[in-house]
Amino acid sequence: MAETIAEIVAAHRAGTTTPAETVARSFARIRERNDGAIFISLRDEAEAIAEAAALNIKDAAELPLYGVPVAIKDNIDVAGLPTTAACPAFAFQPARDATVVAKLRAAGAIVIGKTNLDQFATGLVGVRSPYGVPKNAMRDDLVPGGSSSGSAVAVSTGLVPLSLGTDTAGSGRVPAMLNNIVGLKPSLGLISTAGVLPACRTLDCVSIFALTVDDAATALQALAGYDEADAYARRLPLPPLGAFAAPLRLGVPRQGQLQFFGDAQSQRDYDAALQRFLALGATAVEFDFAPFEETATLLYDGPWVAERYLVIRELLKSNPDAVYPVTRGIIEAGAHVSGAEAFAALYRLQLLRQRSARVFESIDAMLLPTAPTAYTVADVVADPVTLNSRLGTYTNFVNLLDLCGLALPATIRDDGVPFGVTLLAPAGQDTRLATIGRLFHTDTGLAMGASGLPQPPLPALEPQPAADELALVVVGAHLSGMALNGELQALNARLLRATETAPDYQLFALPGSVPPKPGMLRVEAGSGTAIAVEVWALSQAAFGRFVAAIPRPLSIGSVRLADGSLAKGFLVEPIAVSGALDISHYGGWRAFIAATVS
Repeated sequence: MAETIAEIVAAHRAGTTTPAETVARSFARIRERNDGAIFISLRDEAEAIAEAAALNIKDAAELPLYGVPVAIKDNIDVAGLPTTAACPAFAFQPARDATVVAKLRAAGAIVIGKTNLDQFATGLVGVRSPYGVPKNAMRDDLVPGGSSSGSAVAVSTGLVPLSLGTDTAGSGRVPAMLNNIVGLKPSLGLISTAGVLPACRTLDCVSIFALTVDDAATALQALAGYDEADAYARRLPLPPLGAFAAPLRLGVPRQGQLQFFGDAQSQRDYDAALQRFLALGATAVEFDFAPFEETATLLYDGPWVAERYLVIRELLKSNPDAVYPVTRGIIEAGAHVSGAEAFAALYRLQLLRQRSARVFESIDAMLLPTAPTAYTVADVVADPVTLNSRLGTYTNFVNLLDLCGLALPATIRDDGVPFGVTLLAPAGQDTRLATIGRLFHTDTGLAMGASGLPQPPLPALEPQPAADELALVVVGAHLSGMALNGELQALNARLLRATETAPDYQLFALPGSVPPKPGMLRVEAGSGTAIAVEVWALSQAAFGRFVAAIPRPLSIGSVRLADGSLAKGFLVEPIAVSGALDISHYGGWRAFIAATVS
């Protein structure tokens, strides 16, 4: 059974197992799996175990990936292992680790080996390699997805809990879906690409494969950071993973804009995933997918294929037969791109970027299928170009538009075919996607750990005021259905949730108030009662008008809720409760009214 990063690190820190034992277990599982197409090269097992054992002299608390075995896509440099990009004639021995590999080691991870890929990271199918086709973890006859085929299969089959891929056109997301794991495609420049063999240097990023969103986020925190050695590095925010504040506006394409190429089950699976998000508290917002679809066509029909040509042009001149035939046909087209064509495409892309940016003004994240369907190896061998292109329908535009993405498992069909969805947002929103995605993935029941049981459930999205709103805690006559609730309705207020305060309050029935009202008094923390309240959202202007009309002895102060958060709400002046009836034991105004009426 596959273990998560969190489980492995916890076991190592507790001493119930050691990093050396975990690394040895990875090598044993590789032998047991007996799929020679997953790894292109493996480290010497004794050397890897010795490196793991040496971690014992370090402070485990300072190592977020303490003793975690990791696999590296073979277009990322690892000192001591060749970089082949799945082309033996191109192979070279790197002098040092890529920056991202050095960061892995610094975080306590142990590199196990280099994984297979579609040659020169060109493809989304995982079958374009002279080193063979890794067997899909879900069904042997399905393509494993590419180009990061070996990295995805290594995680899904439990050989390692973490692997690195690269993602230019979907190579870190499509294999994740097809192997039922999480694929995190970070913002461009967030993780250094120094020491990574380029595909399209302006669009490349290092991606992360893991069993859970939390694991992927842990790895991202360890690997992110500005690197002067990478000319495309950027300083982007990456706050730690936390709770997501709703409302969540989830963008979905307009009716009829999604394509599934005849796979009606995939369409039903996407609709079901959307309904799952809505049940968790999201709101669907339709948008025009046309500019994103047009952008996708630029990646291979436009000048960016010339970047791929730059990387291997000398090999194509000296030894063209060393390049996989389909790959060669794609990349050779880059030799004929003119400067005029390049600038025309850049101008068009800039316009499309503006149009797509406007979409994100009205949504927090976009929800798309990761891929429209799944194909068998036989399907792709029979039609290698068309089917590969279809797999990139919802991935090709992402880096061109400077978005970050998170691919999530959504369901496994009765026939064993997996389906997944991807969340997308503008660059710098990586943590936001993770906080949304972890909620969804846990709810599916597909986030498994060593126990084989779903990970503990996370709370549903907790509604919060919008950016131009303020929250108001009401306790008495303004509650839903009570005498003064119409005042809130007249101000277009909206109910966020019913909840309780912290046990820091007493509730009194105020004598002589018309209509009858309670007064909630703050007392010493923990010495009072939890009082039933409602939280409403008002525009800032409406909030001001409402507060101005509140009569004494009531006032607005900070109310602490059961979850520890603070919000503005009704309190009473202490002098007003002298001689008033203490009704705290009812737990709220509504219960008191019901008891007195009956």
